[in-house]
Order: sequence, then structure tokens, then C-alpha cells
Amino acid sequence: MFDERPSREAIDFQKEILDRVSRTFALTIPELPQELGLVVGNAYLLCRIADTIEDDPELPAERKSEFHRDLNRVLANQEDVNAFTLRVSSALRQTTASEKELVQRLPLVMQVTASTQAPVRETVARCLGIMCEGMPFFQRTVSLQGLANLDELDRYCYYVAGVVGEMLTDLFCLHSDTIAARRSQLMPLAVSFGQGLQMTNILKDFWEDRARGTCWLPRDMFARTGCDLATLQPNRSNPGFHPAMQQLIAVAVRHLSNALNYSLLIPRKETGIRRFCLWAIGFAVLSLRKLNQAPDFTTGTEVKISRRAVRGVTRAVHFSVRNDWMLRWLFQLSSRGLPDLPEDLCAVTPLDGKPNWSQTD
Repeated sequence: MFDERPSREAIDFQKEILDRVSRTFALTIPELPQELGLVVGNAYLLCRIADTIEDDPELPAERKSEFHRDLNRVLANQEDVNAFTLRVSSALRQTTASEKELVQRLPLVMQVTASTQAPVRETVARCLGIMCEGMPFFQRTVSLQGLANLDELDRYCYYVAGVVGEMLTDLFCLHSDTIAARRSQLMPLAVSFGQGLQMTNILKDFWEDRARGTCWLPRDMFARTGCDLATLQPNRSNPGFHPAMQQLIAVAVRHLSNALNYSLLIPRKETGIRRFCLWAIGFAVLSLRKLNQAPDFTTGTEVKISRRAVRGVTRAVHFSVRNDWMLRWLFQLSSRGLPDLPEDLCAVTPLDGKPNWSQTD
């Protein structure tokens, strides 16, 4: 996957900064085969830079669009990375110290990118281009009223996570001819894989997002249960809130079930890739369980899974990673008691196969 070995400084920085700017990926990426892990970690950091640009509330929309365009030009070797880094890092105002350091040291990140083979760079560039095109539309129009409906939520999840599922699939295929032979089976599930994980984060981060003036939930679903997203307040009675949340939990579980099917299409000998996928699924299912049991939660901390639960997932996957029957049983066991998907949502939600806005050929 590499034309030449990246410098030790670049590899060490990538590992160190990944631990500081990621959640699940910092745990799961080290499970991948070494070269694939370097590539996936590098792609994640580039996507995180795009997120950091978009998330700075003091940057005007026009500057964000300009920086996103130029980030893609840097990736295509059409823009000087050092000049771009200086412009962006001096413009950022409200971001974490770790994210700002990531941006400031983009030249090191790009050392790893430039060392990869052309098909790898093309795969990452496609993902980043789609993210930078679609993500801003939603980020700059969302409000406390939420998104219009579930279709809009699906589209948002595609731009920030579903396309990442597609990218990972293509990177897995570049890593293994055996996986590449299953691409036609994997790709229809790849978007669902990304969406299941993203929806879990959206649901458990609801109140933190709301404090920043953002809501990613579909307001029509909440309106049907008598809940007005625009007027919701923590620690107040919101009788229609939990029933609508349960419906979204059910949607997320269905996507995670597709993610399990995706993972089991990975050949059994690729235990590292399987662990990478299965750990993330396990963490998400347990997060949804806690969310379902805490209808009056007011912070993401209240529904965060414990370190003990994380260890339980990693151990269970370690012992069953090659056993498809056992993995299905573990998924059924861990998701027992979670809400079932209502029939009306089955008809309008793209839970099986590639959504019609996915841009995979």
C-alpha cells in the first residue's frame, strides 16, 4: 500500500495525535495489519482536519469553503502544503489544542499520504472530496429545530460517515485480493456500517450538540410523539422525547445489524480487520443499551460505556473473532431488549443495500 516507507517522525506523530483526537478509532486502528493501519489512521486524520475547519464557529462560511477546497488541492498535490497549513492554523480560533496541533503539523500527515500508492490516495481523495462537499451544507443550515426528517438524517450520516464506510471498504480491498473479490457484497452494507456508528454518536451526544446550537434529530419523528425539538430543555418533563428516541435507537440497531453482516463478509483469516469492525459495533450496541435505559439523560457522560464494558467487548471478540455463529449470538444477546423497528420506518428507511445518494460506482 506504500511506494516508500514514511519517516519515523511522521509515523510517530500520527500515532500520538490519533490518541488525542479520536474516540473509537484510537482503540480499533491498532488492530489492523500494520500498513493498512497506517493508511486508515492517515485518512482519519485528514477527515478530522476537514471537521476541525468546519466546526470552528468563528470562521466565515466562505473561508471554510475555501479551506476545504484547498485541502483537497493539497491532497491532489496542486497546492503547497506549508502555505496552506500556515493560512488555516492562523485562521482557527475556537478549536482544541490537539486539533490545532494536528492542523499545524499537516505537512507530517501529508508525508504519510504522499508515501502511499496512487490507488490509496485516490480512494482517500474521493472520500474527503465528498465530505467537504456535503458536510458544510448540513453544518451551516442545522438549528435547534433539527433536520426535517429521517431522510435528511440519512443523507447527513452519509456525508460524515457512510462515505467513510465506502472508503474503508476500498482500502480493505486494496489490502486483500480475497476481500476485493467480495466488494460487490460489502459495498451495499458499507454505508449502513458508517451510519450505525454515526447515529449512535448523534443520539448520545444530543444534549452537548444542543448546547452548541445544533440538533441532528429528525423533527417530524418527534412531532409525531408530541415533542418539539426547538423547545426541549434538560431536566424538564418531555414526555414525547423518549418514544421518538427509541424509534431512532431501533433504526441504529438495524444499521449495526447490517454492520455485523458486513464484518462477517471479511475473511476469517483477517482477524485484525474483523476486530477493527466488531469492536466498534460492540461499543455502539452497548451505548444504545445505556441510552435506552436512561430516558432522562442530560449528558453524554451518563450513557458512556464503562472501561469494564470496553474490556468485555474486546475480550468477547478476541475469543470469537473467527466464529460467525458465536458473533451473531453475541450481537443478539447484547441487543436484546432494545426497541424493534416500527413497520412504517421499514418502508421509508434504506436499511438494506446502498442508499440512492451513495456515490459509489
